[in-house]
This record gives sequence, C-alpha cells and structure tokens, in this order.
Amino acid sequence: MYKKTTLGNGLRIIMNRMPKMKSVSLGIWIKAGGRYENAGNKGISHYLEHLLFKGTKKYSYRKLKELIEGKGGNLNGFTSEEVTCYLVKLPYRYLDLGLDILSDMVINPLLPEVEVQKERTVILEELKMYRDLPQSYVYELLDELLWPEHALGMSIIGSVESINKITRQDLYSYKNKYYTPLNIVVSIAGLFEPNDFTKRVATLVSHSKDQNINTFLEAKEAQEKPQFKFLHKETEQTHLALGFHAYKRGHPLKYAQALLHVILGANMSSRLFNVVREELGLAYEIGTQVKPFADTGAFLVHAGIDNRKVNQAISVILKELQNIKESLVTEDEFKRAKEFYLGQLELALEDTMDNMLWIGDSVVTMDKAYTLEEAAEEVKSLKRQDIRKVAQYLFEEKKINLAVIGPVNDAQEDIAKQLHFS
Repeated sequence: MYKKTTLGNGLRIIMNRMPKMKSVSLGIWIKAGGRYENAGNKGISHYLEHLLFKGTKKYSYRKLKELIEGKGGNLNGFTSEEVTCYLVKLPYRYLDLGLDILSDMVINPLLPEVEVQKERTVILEELKMYRDLPQSYVYELLDELLWPEHALGMSIIGSVESINKITRQDLYSYKNKYYTPLNIVVSIAGLFEPNDFTKRVATLVSHSKDQNINTFLEAKEAQEKPQFKFLHKETEQTHLALGFHAYKRGHPLKYAQALLHVILGANMSSRLFNVVREELGLAYEIGTQVKPFADTGAFLVHAGIDNRKVNQAISVILKELQNIKESLVTEDEFKRAKEFYLGQLELALEDTMDNMLWIGDSVVTMDKAYTLEEAAEEVKSLKRQDIRKVAQYLFEEKKINLAVIGPVNDAQEDIAKQLHFS
C-alpha cells in the first residue's frame, strides 16, 4: 500500500516501499509546466528545468552528475504541459545522496548567468531539431488547432522569440513563484524506510512556508467544424496527426477511453495497425495516443503515410473510427484490450522508476495515488457499451482536427474534402 504524508508547510510525500528491490527511485514534482505560461514567457518551465542541472550552492554541475553516475545511478528531468519533474534512480544505500542532490537542485540552484546564456543556445538548437523532425513537429501543428491561442496550443520548448526574451531574473522570479511547498510532491519507490525518509525530507524542505497555489487558464472547446493545417515539406513520406477533444484526466470514463486507445492503435493487434499497415500497406507507422489534462484532453491518431496514398489512408482511418462508433467491439477484442492494458501496467510496476512516476504523477495532478488493484477493479467493471459511448463522444465530425506535413501543396484541397464521417 502507498503511504501519503503532508508536511506542515503543505508539501506532499507519496511512498511505495518495495522491500524485495535493491534500487530506489525518487522524484521531486512541481505543479508547473507549459500551460502555466503565456505567449510572452513560453518555454520558461523547460528552460528552468535545464538550468537546475547547472549547479547549486552545494554541488557544481559536474559534481551533480558525477556523484550520481559514480554510484551507478541515473539523474534526469522532464517538463510537460502540467508538471516538471526531477528524478533519480540509484542503489538503495545511496538514497540520502540522491535526495540531497535533488532537493538542493530544486531549492538552491545557482542559475549562473553564463549558463543561462549557454543553455539558451542549446534550447534553440533543440527547437530546431524538433522542427526538422516532421513526425514530432506535426504534433505542434495539431496542438495549435486543438487549443488555438492557449498555452496548451503552444510548444513546451517555446518560440525563438520567447526563448530569446527570457532573462536570468525571469527564471528566478518564475522559480520563486511556482516552486512552493503546496505545489511540490516528493515520490519514492523501492527499498527504504518510510519514517526515516519523511523526517529527512522534512529537514531539507521545512524552511519554505510560501502558501501560493499555482493556477492556469482553463481550456475551452468551442469547435464547430473540421479544421486542418498543412505544412509543405519535401519529405519521403507524409506525416499526419488526427486529433479530437477528449475526456479530462479524472473523468469516470478514463479507463474506457484508454481501452479504446488499445483497441484502435496501441499495439500490433490493434484495428488501425491491421487495416492501414498489414492489410493495405499504406503506412509503416500507425497508432493512437491519449493526452489527458486537468480540464480537457485529446485523442490522437498518428501515421507516416506513402505520399501517393494520403487520401486513401485518411478515408480508411475515419472509416475505422466510424465503425467503432456504430458497432460494439467483439467480446474477444474487449477481453484482449483489458488484459493488454492491465498486463502492461503490471509489468511496468515491477520497476521502481515506473512505480515512482505512477504515484508521483497521480498525486501532483489529482492528489490521489491509484493502486494497481484499484485500476484493475475499474477496468474489469467496464462494458463494451462504454467503449462505444466514448467513441460516440470523441468522434464527432465537427471535432476533427488534422495536421499534415509533407509534399502537400497540390493536394490540400483534396485532403480537406476527406474530413468527414460517412
């Protein structure tokens, strides 16, 4: 069972002791990410994440990495739309070292001016890299359609203009505003003693008393007709991303939405993989994805298509979405989807890092950690009708959003005509 503790200053700790493990994974989560920004400072969460690895009052940037890697561990971080996370995995006997390093990074970063300038260049190169990868950049175009003029519709990395405007003082101010106890979760999984760990965390972070709670601008879904965005690029294949507004993270049908994803495009036995790739040979890569947020979500279909067969592929994909709206999935298909979802989750949770990510993300976003047993109970209670109900909600013609990157200058009108359900 997970153990959740809230310190006097509001910081939350979620723990999963796994006594048979020899490793421990630790994460410090901040309830701040891309959607807490605006056009003027877009990318600042990601920029700050990079800079927290550039040295603290106690550790130089070289020592941060050498101390962890010298003990056989891994140190990393990531920024998403709603959270930033700093994480470490290492042999359990070095837990104190890992906690000391992560906490010092979050509490006492130096943010040296020379590193602010160097990292600006690094991030601008990262931005260029993603824009040179059509299979990645197509998602940015799709986000702009789904959430126009909203932080969710803007790149997490930011724009050239916003990155160039961010100063060292901006980074300090952002950190002081958003990295506060009520917005921080510490998650841990592996071999450790919960009481000792809680006392250690309290010692390291108890000095901060700031009671600010981070907020963001809610997303609006006001789409009335299919939308599309094309980017002409002389690529060997056409990359497309089809998106629909979906359920938010805590919705009662969240697991039904996850099973719909499994059935349509999560593996090699999914419908879209079988039809689009195996039967018709239209694509090498085809699949689906679910992106849940606090107040909204997106259901995505992504594919790399033969340049000559884009219209056919879009027509086939939409036909499959229409089919799952109209007819119940088979009993066998439904059973396999449930087993796949729970089996993948069970396999992942054998690892201390995946356990730490599972409980940490859940607590920082929903203030609740779901056990495997709780998830299994909800999944097993679903009916085939729930899958059709979700499909009927998601796959409305007016909700269609399509982003395409490829040699499409002469094909845009024909592609746009495909955006309807029969």
